Amino acid sequence: MNGTRTIASGLFAAALAFAPQVAHSQQAAQLLEFNYGIPTADHATVFVAQDLNLFEKAGLKPKFFYFQSGAPLFAGLRSERLDVVTAGLALTFALGQDIPLKFLFWEANNAAAEGLIVDPKGPVKSYRDIGKAQNIGAALGTCAEVSLYLMAKKVGIDYAKLNVVNVVAPKLRDAFLSKSIDAGISWPPYSLQLQSEGFPIASFDEDYLEPGGVCPGLTAVRPAFVEAHPEIAERLIAVEAMAREEMQKNPQVGVDAFVKHLSVTPEVAKATLDRECCGRVPSFADQLDPSSPFSMTSKDRGLVGKLFLASEVLAATRAIPIPIPLEKIQAAVDPTYLQKYVDSHPK
Repeated sequence: MNGTRTIASGLFAAALAFAPQVAHSQQAAQLLEFNYGIPTADHATVFVAQDLNLFEKAGLKPKFFYFQSGAPLFAGLRSERLDVVTAGLALTFALGQDIPLKFLFWEANNAAAEGLIVDPKGPVKSYRDIGKAQNIGAALGTCAEVSLYLMAKKVGIDYAKLNVVNVVAPKLRDAFLSKSIDAGISWPPYSLQLQSEGFPIASFDEDYLEPGGVCPGLTAVRPAFVEAHPEIAERLIAVEAMAREEMQKNPQVGVDAFVKHLSVTPEVAKATLDRECCGRVPSFADQLDPSSPFSMTSKDRGLVGKLFLASEVLAATRAIPIPIPLEKIQAAVDPTYLQKYVDSHPK
């Protein structure tokens, strides 16, 4: 009898020890796997979510693919190898190439820390001097090119007369050091990194662009993927909310994330995050407010207006054949998932 009890006790103890492993295996099996593409830029909340395992907490298992700019994402989107993307205006370029997307929310406002970087010994001291630049570095088909075009328009210079060199932001430093350029447009954190190395930010985007700039950092999904997995949208929004909360509680997690993922110094990381603070990154409330410059609910202003303006610029620079029809942009901007999340998570 005692032997039977001993065996039973041993089996029960083994079951208890095995139970957590089974639960962990079941949890892992329930994680939604997907391919996630992002360019190397200031995706603070994405990086924080990676470092703090927030994706897993929301039931997600992303496989990340990294690109030097948004343009190389197109191949992955076109081939449907990427399911989720976070990037800037390169996603507008994708729409112009008839690659279907659903924009879920603003992950960042890259215009907050994007700007005109100059050689300190060169003739360009502000955006008003852009016509004096010999060679200007800007990644074609991105926020940088749109920013430069609108800058030239503001000062009354024909964009076609500028000598624009196709250089992505992470490579601008090499271009400056080799004297290949004497000015350039850089998105964050590379704008602040260049400034820390002696190449001044002559003007930020907000000096010459409309309120809120024209460089939204957006998280989008392939329509077919979100139709097959409708839970992906709200889970991604939940991850974004958790990451923002963690950064608000402890800003150092954002600094550490930039240092780890982008190989910048803590000083550059902090300067970038400081530049993007204080209302420059749209809150969920901003995104659902039809009167906000970051609105996802307005049909002709806010995000839709910015994307339409960007498409006009990209068409003018021949990055895309023609401007994207307003109706096509309106169909791509989908605030319903964000509204549902906010309604179900009242403060």
